[in-house]
Amino acid sequence: MILSRARASSFLIMLTLMFASIVAPSRADAEITAFKQAVAEESSKSKAVAEFYRARNFEPIWTQKGGQDAARRAALLQAISNAGVHGLPVARYDLDTVKNGLREVNSQRELGHLEVKLSRLFLRYAHDLSSGVVTPSKVDSGIVRKVPRYNSTKMLEAFAKSSPAGFLKNLAPKDPEYLRLTKEKLRLEKIIDNGGWGEQVPSQKLEPGDSGRGVVALRNRLIAMGYLKRTASQAYDVNMQKAVQQFQLAHGLASDGVAGSGTIAEVNQGPQDRLKSVMVAMERERWLNRLERGERHVWVNITDFHARIIDDGKVTFETRSVVGKNTEDRRTPEFSDVMEHMVINPTWNVPRSIAVKEYLPMLKKNPNAVSHLRLINSRGQIVSRANKDFNQYTQRSFPYAIKQPPSQSNALGLVKFMFPNSHNIYLHDTPQKNLFGRESRAFSHGCIRLRDPQDFAFALLARQEADPEGYFKARLNTGKETTVPLKQTVPVHIVYRTAISDPKGQMNYRRDVYGRDAKIFEAMMNAGVSLREVRS
Repeated sequence: MILSRARASSFLIMLTLMFASIVAPSRADAEITAFKQAVAEESSKSKAVAEFYRARNFEPIWTQKGGQDAARRAALLQAISNAGVHGLPVARYDLDTVKNGLREVNSQRELGHLEVKLSRLFLRYAHDLSSGVVTPSKVDSGIVRKVPRYNSTKMLEAFAKSSPAGFLKNLAPKDPEYLRLTKEKLRLEKIIDNGGWGEQVPSQKLEPGDSGRGVVALRNRLIAMGYLKRTASQAYDVNMQKAVQQFQLAHGLASDGVAGSGTIAEVNQGPQDRLKSVMVAMERERWLNRLERGERHVWVNITDFHARIIDDGKVTFETRSVVGKNTEDRRTPEFSDVMEHMVINPTWNVPRSIAVKEYLPMLKKNPNAVSHLRLINSRGQIVSRANKDFNQYTQRSFPYAIKQPPSQSNALGLVKFMFPNSHNIYLHDTPQKNLFGRESRAFSHGCIRLRDPQDFAFALLARQEADPEGYFKARLNTGKETTVPLKQTVPVHIVYRTAISDPKGQMNYRRDVYGRDAKIFEAMMNAGVSLREVRS
């Protein structure tokens, strides 16, 4: 059948319209395609983000007008506006740019790019708050702690399924110490805003019975810091002596009530200095955020020169410690591991570095030097020193191991506590008891010496032996090296805190023994963290 020209024309128009409705996207479809293409392009800059959006077919979680997207935007912007409370680098989140982008977006492509930028912003903030701003190992080689971080894709997936405000709030460390540090940060910032603690103490030493300008300055500073009640007295009286002692105890100083040069130096530290310690301690808490500390664990604070056993968040045993000397090869590293056993009557296997750097030069001068030590060859045999010319050996070619058998004078004392690690660090007894009386106790080669190692052993054994002291001493009295496995292994955390709270929740401070906190704070500042300044 032959169609008329008019009917044929109408038929072609109808076919054209039908075909167009099939193959040509609507304006809405075009906008969706543009949005998703932009999301795909922008997310390709990050493997984790791209994986997240591919799995959800490039659907948004931030940029729809209402519902959960609006709640997520509001929660993120609110959290970032409070980032300074946590000592985070507010500047690098660029909140103003994000707000402007939300207001000024003009197309679906721009909206798609903004969608992904919001996800990246979320991840940066979330990682900073949950795991820390800086990478420890990049700051100081002695911080060998591994910081577990959340998988970015899984974090986005979890956030998309959660209450936005609740999820963001729960990223911060849960340990009560973090909350105490946060409160101290806010307290110090208020003090800084109000002008600080006043004039520094100009004297080098002040003691009971003194008077004058230095005593007045000390009095005023102690009052401002809360160690002394308000008084008009201009003499170094009994009340000031007690206040000085309280200050000394809170700062790890010998509490003799005399304001010597060391005490005055600490008194003259400003609130900004203390604020730095607090902000670094908060960062260190973030490094430990995802670490399982253990219901029972050993906590060694290098700067505090103490080792403690913590049970259910409470200190159940405490003893003084000696830590590594402040030299490049002796500083005690920071890390966590698990104590597996103790060795009673231990043999000291002298580390290679000590053997060739310290003992080999002595043997070159006198083959009979350090006679309490044994030379052991590669077959495990004791080597005689008779007619031995040690001058033929270099640090590299020295062929012997050096050991000290169990004894009262053994460098490790009568017991050592082992948490096997690549750093060859452990806790142990020592015959050098006099060092525990010192105010600052950084003298070892890196390992941690304990003042009360036997009591420490009893506390550990109490969970597996009815008579821990009797059990220990029975093995000690044999004089033989004995390994005692711990039926319940105990996590050990070697940390470095210059701002720490006491059992009453009051903040105490310690010196930056190795200068690590100063390095960390510098790295935090480089990342955008800011410090409150005293207003003039």
